[in-house]
Amino acid sequence: MAAKKMLAKSYAISLMGLAGTVVEVESEISSTLPGFVLVGLPDTSLSESKDRVRAAIQNSGLKMPDRRVTVNLSPASVRKQGSSFDLAIAVSVMAAAGHLNANSVSDWVHLGELGLDGSVRRVTGILPALLVAKAAGIKAAVVPQANFAEANLVDGITVIAVEHFRQVAKMHGSTSVGEVFKTVGTERVFEPHHGITDSNSFLNLDIADVLGQEDAIEAMVVAAAGGHHLLMVGPPGAGKTMMAERLPSLLPDLKLDQALETTAVVSVAGNRRITEGSLLLRPPFEAPHHTASVSSLVGGGLGMPRPGVISLANNGVLFLDEAPEFQKPVLEALRQPLESGEVIINRSAGTAKFPARFQLVLAANPCPCGNAVGTAKACRCSEQQKSKYLAKLSGPLLDRVDIRLQIQAVSPAQMALARSNANSETGDARGSAAMRDRVASARQIAEARLAGTPWRTNSQVPGSYLRKHFPLSASVGARLEKALDQGRISMRGYDRCLRVAWSVSDLAGRDSPNEFDIAKAIFLRGSDD
Repeated sequence: MAAKKMLAKSYAISLMGLAGTVVEVESEISSTLPGFVLVGLPDTSLSESKDRVRAAIQNSGLKMPDRRVTVNLSPASVRKQGSSFDLAIAVSVMAAAGHLNANSVSDWVHLGELGLDGSVRRVTGILPALLVAKAAGIKAAVVPQANFAEANLVDGITVIAVEHFRQVAKMHGSTSVGEVFKTVGTERVFEPHHGITDSNSFLNLDIADVLGQEDAIEAMVVAAAGGHHLLMVGPPGAGKTMMAERLPSLLPDLKLDQALETTAVVSVAGNRRITEGSLLLRPPFEAPHHTASVSSLVGGGLGMPRPGVISLANNGVLFLDEAPEFQKPVLEALRQPLESGEVIINRSAGTAKFPARFQLVLAANPCPCGNAVGTAKACRCSEQQKSKYLAKLSGPLLDRVDIRLQIQAVSPAQMALARSNANSETGDARGSAAMRDRVASARQIAEARLAGTPWRTNSQVPGSYLRKHFPLSASVGARLEKALDQGRISMRGYDRCLRVAWSVSDLAGRDSPNEFDIAKAIFLRGSDD
């Protein structure tokens, strides 16, 4: 029998947000009193892995070394949390004891939690962990069977999915284990249109369901084309929520890098199962209740930071219905992510950065009772109540909203006309599919114009850049200058109108905005007063 190796290593991944570190799991077996020591800044759940690993090894038909086992998680300065290190620790210990091939073990990253019976259980964050491993040059990984669909989304890395530790032991050369279940493994080549599903059911909602709000729908198309934030104010029943829920159906599919990033956030959050072929190619839609806290919206948690709703809405739509009913600190917490497109969360375990490039849609009634305008019912609100209600939407927050719509209730005559148009031959042109094609074409024009810059949509481009590199003619810009001189818009509003005008122009296929585009942008922006 070959001499047993006393030192072996494998690899695991320590995640902090979507970023991560490759952790070298080193095991040494020394000829001293029996014991199991785990060093390298493990948290409580990771420190408990000693008992899980010992039981899983013994219940898999292998023998735990009866000498002192020391496991070092390197780099020691990086905090390690969670149970995903169990599998790497177990194979490293068994390789050091000579029961597994040490050279084979050291070629793989092992991710998974061990049950006492040796079963390998699902863990969170598999997708971002494998992306970190791939970036570090690791070519192969072992993951739980329950995580295989998620791991299968990463191309260029060989993945073996297992259900029991006996499978892993057999794979690395053990002859001591009993019956082994079949392993699932494949080396994937990513096919952009294979195995991709919607992130939610909102693609099945069609904007054609909204009747009598043609101007508002066209404004939503402009918002979708440029990625502009949107505010809708109107009486109850006017269709604000209905339109907001259908905004994702106007947005084009996510690009591959966006899809991987958005799916990685869902993986880290751990509260939603990523199933077979579930790369989130459709823009997500999140609509938190108005009782949501700051931490649930922005992210947080004890110890390990977790992403909030705004990160789950990354590359999609965040809808705040009855926005003035949200707590003011919650609304104000949106200001920084709206500007930077990311959120940074500081906790005792470290600092995590999550993406938060979402399209914000706010909906509000004109007053607390909703009957101030556009309804036959009498408003019961005092002027002080109205002022206090809308003041919840602060000036700095509204400054970041490019399009502000006054939604009116639909009259019976408008409803009858809308039904007639919906049944006509032009009905398909009102549907989400046709409008999504318009939006996709407009975005392609904007991306071509912004090639070589860090921006993809008009809403992301600073006004100073547009004024310098794409100046308007004197006649076209005169209307904007007049609105600025009259105090209808501020200088920030000037830049916002400029962005919206470019989106209107892109939808029309023009090379640059004309006077009509500027006028429409000013109308959609509304007064800054």
